[in-house]
Amino acid sequence: MKVSNEQLYNFIIDSGIVSKEIVEESLAQAQTKKISLGDLLLEKKLIKEDELRKLYAYILGIPFVNLDKEVIDSRILQMIPEPIAKKYNIIAFKKIGRELNVAMLNPEDLQTIDFIKKKTGLKIIPCLTTQESIQKILKQYEKSLKSEFGDIIDKNAQTLTLVEEEGEKTDGEDLETVAKGLPIIRIVDTLLKHAILQFASDIHIEPDEKEVRVRYRIDGILHDAMTLPKQILSGIVARIKVLSNLKLDEHRLPQDGRFKIEKEGQKISFRVSILPVFDGEKIVMRLLDESSKGLTLEKMGLSGRALEIVHREIKKPNGMILVTGPTGSGKTTTLYTIMDILNTPEVNISTVEDPVEYRMPRINQTQINTKIGMTFAVGLRALLRQDPDIIMVGEIRDNETMEIAIHAAMTGHLVLSTLHTNSAAGTLPRLLDMGAEPFLVASTVNVIIAQRLVRRLCPDCKQEYTLGEKELKTLRDNFDMEEILEFLKKDEEIKDKMNGKNSWDKIKFYKPKGCEKCSGEGYKGRVGIYEVLENDADIEKLVSQRASAESIEKKARENGMITMVEDGFKKAVAGITSIEEILRVTKK
Repeated sequence: MKVSNEQLYNFIIDSGIVSKEIVEESLAQAQTKKISLGDLLLEKKLIKEDELRKLYAYILGIPFVNLDKEVIDSRILQMIPEPIAKKYNIIAFKKIGRELNVAMLNPEDLQTIDFIKKKTGLKIIPCLTTQESIQKILKQYEKSLKSEFGDIIDKNAQTLTLVEEEGEKTDGEDLETVAKGLPIIRIVDTLLKHAILQFASDIHIEPDEKEVRVRYRIDGILHDAMTLPKQILSGIVARIKVLSNLKLDEHRLPQDGRFKIEKEGQKISFRVSILPVFDGEKIVMRLLDESSKGLTLEKMGLSGRALEIVHREIKKPNGMILVTGPTGSGKTTTLYTIMDILNTPEVNISTVEDPVEYRMPRINQTQINTKIGMTFAVGLRALLRQDPDIIMVGEIRDNETMEIAIHAAMTGHLVLSTLHTNSAAGTLPRLLDMGAEPFLVASTVNVIIAQRLVRRLCPDCKQEYTLGEKELKTLRDNFDMEEILEFLKKDEEIKDKMNGKNSWDKIKFYKPKGCEKCSGEGYKGRVGIYEVLENDADIEKLVSQRASAESIEKKARENGMITMVEDGFKKAVAGITSIEEILRVTKK
């Protein structure tokens, strides 16, 4: 806000909240530190936040509101979606005619005010409030979500009870009628809407004995979102089956499908999996934002020598590029990013996937279907007759697919694929265990990228700290800390951050705190940590000798490979992620 230290100083003197001597001393300190006088007074606890905000409001000539004890009508509160409210610290709290009163921490944020004006079509009256007020009102969004479901369920109690009573007895036509009924449509639409607003990657709908639990996966971590009455489970399952074009009367076998919705210019594809469990049918939906802008390897977290190797290897006309890691580690995203780089009019790119996650222009994407015999191996054989330059195989799962992929790489094609191994070095012995000839693996594999996803620290609230003895013991139990320290001291990318520090108790790390911009989580978004193994002459020789993963990794490290753990510590020192996240995804 455009309130100068001098303006605030004069008003504080006039108000008498703080003595003149203390304010003068604080003003001098604020000028030396080049921070605002208000922040310094709050830090020294010489003034309360609501007193400071009232002074700001008076100086700026705008209303001040304290919403600590207010309960806002959910219809007004929902005029500003929860993610927008959290990100920009803005709350809609009163509507009179065509005017909407909003409480803000920065009423001079004209861009946000203009956005809300266009979204609501109302005249916006900005008011200044406190951080505490914003935080307390944000908690009402959860209650608002509950009340939104409560209203739907209460108003349609009789209709919804019939679902429970007749769920097991109804035939497909009756279930379809229920699925297309207004109450169930509103419930499912609300679940999808809130998942999109909270940037969830997955929705889990899980039946228990007496209720249905809904959870959203946000930044890789599951969060409870809602519990619903068990009586509406059959209706929800039927509605999602209708959307996904699945069999309504099949309750004993798993089913997979997908559907797509468009919301405010945003295209979201939902990949649906339905599985019979003891208390009903469990639904998991993967959300894929088809309208999102493509990632780059740099944005994903690759940097330095590893990035140079990947860029060099993907330019080769033939060979194999393998991405490895557990489920949910971002392997498919890496492959799509590489394909996006390679996707030019001069090449023919074809894929065999299970399932096709993102549609890409100019790329021929094939979905496997094991029920009719369309496996990875069958699809890959067919692709080789389609004059491809680049082939992407979603996953090498069996010996047959592996053999065809290797022969394709030998005969002038660039093959991209994934494997489930824990490290880059472990991939080469894994291919040999699957039956591949050592000389074929040695001559066809170009590069292996092993990866994990860690949460990014919120840049607005992360806190600096140094490691304590307890934390260091945990780290030493899992990693070779002296080796990692030697690596960090030599790494060019973080030399400035290290500043000659030679012991763990002096290196600055960062930990999550939680603020309104990250919903109190301390994290916002995810980034990859990587190890990139280039198949050079030394590695080829070891593969031909059927060397162990340990021997291959040792030689790769001698040749300059950075391990995932080392890459993780680099990102922790740089303040991108936390030590806790590195431990979570890489510990033994």
